[in-house]
Amino acid sequence: MKDTLNYLFTGNNLTQEQARDVLTQIAEGKYTDAEIAAFLTVYRMRLVKAEELIGFREALLDLCVKVDFSEFDTIDVVGTGGDGKNTFNISTASCFVIAGAGYKVTKHGNYGLSSVSGASNMFEYFGYKFSNDVDKLRREVDEIGICFFHAPLFHPAMKNVGPVRRALKVRTLFNMMGPIINPCSPKNQLVGVSDLQIMDLYNQVFKDGDQSYMLVHALDGYDEVSLTGDTRYIDNGMEDNLSPDDFGFSVLTPEELSGGATIEDAAAIFKNIMNATATEAQMNVVIANAALAIKCMHPGKTLSDCVAEANESLKGKKALAVFTKLMNSN
Repeated sequence: MKDTLNYLFTGNNLTQEQARDVLTQIAEGKYTDAEIAAFLTVYRMRLVKAEELIGFREALLDLCVKVDFSEFDTIDVVGTGGDGKNTFNISTASCFVIAGAGYKVTKHGNYGLSSVSGASNMFEYFGYKFSNDVDKLRREVDEIGICFFHAPLFHPAMKNVGPVRRALKVRTLFNMMGPIINPCSPKNQLVGVSDLQIMDLYNQVFKDGDQSYMLVHALDGYDEVSLTGDTRYIDNGMEDNLSPDDFGFSVLTPEELSGGATIEDAAAIFKNIMNATATEAQMNVVIANAALAIKCMHPGKTLSDCVAEANESLKGKKALAVFTKLMNSN
């Protein structure tokens, strides 16, 4: 690690192979907390390079609990976090809308970082039992249309960096890893990013892979389609903007997307959305994100058709049926 740190401190970047090797050694517990903290500090001082991120990703996927769901055409919808907006659980709610529309969702997530409530907080609050039993998860995807991968159960190697991350109390390199290390490597992925630099970085990671992907960034800072203004997106390498009007919706205010002050607040909003009794703003932003996910899976569909599918899933209580069945299956 001393040699690696000296190499990085003098302005050098790691190759893909070097990045994979050093992260593997960190995960295997070969370095002290002080050495790990110094290493992570490098990536607070500068943005990780694409080659490094690809190597880090390879290491964590090599070490994770493997899940082979290749028989399903699945999608994950996830945000990088770090936008500081404290929105309600838009991505998680959209996953149930997508499943309600008849698609297969393999959601990967963790507890909240930049908001009161992350995906794991919601699943746990409503009684979902976290598990890495692949047979259980396969049944959920097959019979219900959705399952959830609680990140710590699938990435045991991360436990060696946990104490360091908690002690540092700042975002680290590992916060960028979550959206790109889904243990089943879904065939489709919609990823929300908190800034355009990270969007470009993720595009470099995804573009040479075999996933169908879409990256989104609301230009006023949200890591998802917020409908508070225009959204920049990259769809399998093609880049453009979408306005709220493109979805058929009006512009929202930031206040309308608030997740509240507690997990209970966020859960109340989430439950109202599932029951289609939430505010129009709350439902519309979920529908918009679900619609883009459907379009990611089926590029030939028009956005308006995808919005119609998502709208029918939510307001026709299909998303609620999926949600209820999953929570009652544990």
